[in-house]
Amino acid sequence: MSSRLTNEILFEATSCVQKVTLNRPTKLNCLTFEMIGELLRTFEEYEKDPQVRAVIVKGKGKAFCAGGDVVRVIQFMLHGDLYCVKEFYKNQLTLDNLVATYKKPVVFLINGAVMGGGAGLSMNAKFRIVTENTVFAMPEASFGHYPDVGASYFLSRLPGHFGEYLGLTGKKINGSEMIASGLATHFVYSKDNNGGSFVSPRL
Repeated sequence: MSSRLTNEILFEATSCVQKVTLNRPTKLNCLTFEMIGELLRTFEEYEKDPQVRAVIVKGKGKAFCAGGDVVRVIQFMLHGDLYCVKEFYKNQLTLDNLVATYKKPVVFLINGAVMGGGAGLSMNAKFRIVTENTVFAMPEASFGHYPDVGASYFLSRLPGHFGEYLGLTGKKINGSEMIASGLATHFVYSKDNNGGSFVSPRL
């Protein structure tokens, strides 16, 4: 088993499975400019590596990922750094698209809050595992934005007008409701998920 560490993301290799942990628990694992760039580079490497058969993504602490670090984006704008603003969104959308079209299984362990950019990262993946602690929301409308990061795709495919309702209201739903609506594919109690160790034997 090998591992490598950055301040905001942990990477661990166990056999043919790569584990990625978002590591900003005090900030609910909100994605920074640097994190998005590192995730994009790493996912591209994993997809090309024949030794990698699957990727597991989880968050440290009480949230999976509460979105992009909007505070940092606003700071970029206030300092006139429009290049970083543009690169933030470009890389985030590129990462979301890469996950959605990934040629290898990607398993998201969504324990805790998953909102905004965290939803964009995980909702288009093939395997989206939630727990009794999961809380989903697209709260962008509450601060004058709109649900981006691929939400027009995954929300529009929910039953009836449920996706429209979630996008317009920012309503929070739990893991069971995510299963019922199709936002999640599997439900596992948090005490049983054990960091995704149950995934490896099934490859």
